[in-house]
Amino acid sequence: MILDLQTMFSGTVAADGTKTAQAITATAISTNVLDLKQSALPALTDEGIFGLDVWLIVTVIQAFNTLTSLTISLESSAAEALSAATVHLTSGAILLAQLTANRVVVQNQLPSQQTYLRYLGMRYTVAGTNPTQGSILAFLTQEPSRPAIYPSGFTVDS
Repeated sequence: MILDLQTMFSGTVAADGTKTAQAITATAISTNVLDLKQSALPALTDEGIFGLDVWLIVTVIQAFNTLTSLTISLESSAAEALSAATVHLTSGAILLAQLTANRVVVQNQLPSQQTYLRYLGMRYTVAGTNPTQGSILAFLTQEPSRPAIYPSGFTVDS
């Protein structure tokens, strides 16, 4: 899968491939909020999403603790702080038991027929006690990983 650093909401990837995720210790928005219509003359009107297969991928990098659940939503707003945002996708409540390290918790195709406002970002809503650990890597891609599913008892010869 190709990661574009300009379409990452939470986390970074270094040149050597090392991933650093956004720590989620309370309800928060993503570290990066994408400006879909950067100032230009003439003003841009196409977000670059319409007609493309664009996927949202959210992976837990460090397992969470203490919270009851986490809800993840993709939102757009006229304001960079995502105030009065329109929700385009939501994960629903993801229980603590599912928030384990290296687990993909969201892999959804973006709705291309929707109207996205200028700023696009993620909101992480904590239910229960705020976690003291837990981190997320979230980004857009055109090439979601499609893991192969093998039958039970499958072995690989070396």
